[in-house]
Amino acid sequence: MKFTLDDIDTSHAIQSYAKGQVTISGVIYSTSLIVTPSQVIDDWRPETFSNLIRDDLTQLARLEPEIVILGTGEVHRFPHPSLAESLMERRIGLESMATDAACRTYNILRGEGRKVLAALFMI
Repeated sequence: MKFTLDDIDTSHAIQSYAKGQVTISGVIYSTSLIVTPSQVIDDWRPETFSNLIRDDLTQLARLEPEIVILGTGEVHRFPHPSLAESLMERRIGLESMATDAACRTYNILRGEGRKVLAALFMI
């Protein structure tokens, strides 16, 4: 029997979230960002949910996750379906929820080894 080291602990975990910030792997972020188990992109263009456009979700699709968790800020909001066409075309799931719930959901799916991406607007 061969044992291999599980590298889930080396992937990016969301450690905490509060009004105006998210802590990932010991680094505090205060702007909209994208996090996957392998990378953090801290210069995601839209500053707020209301600034979200189709190209922003197309950028997420290019990262090829199996599911996108969209953290919409302090309250849960739904993006217009036309914004998510690039995700639907690639059969990538999209779930939107308030950012606090998105952080928790991302960590659960990451812990399961899923190819998850969280796109987060600050609370």
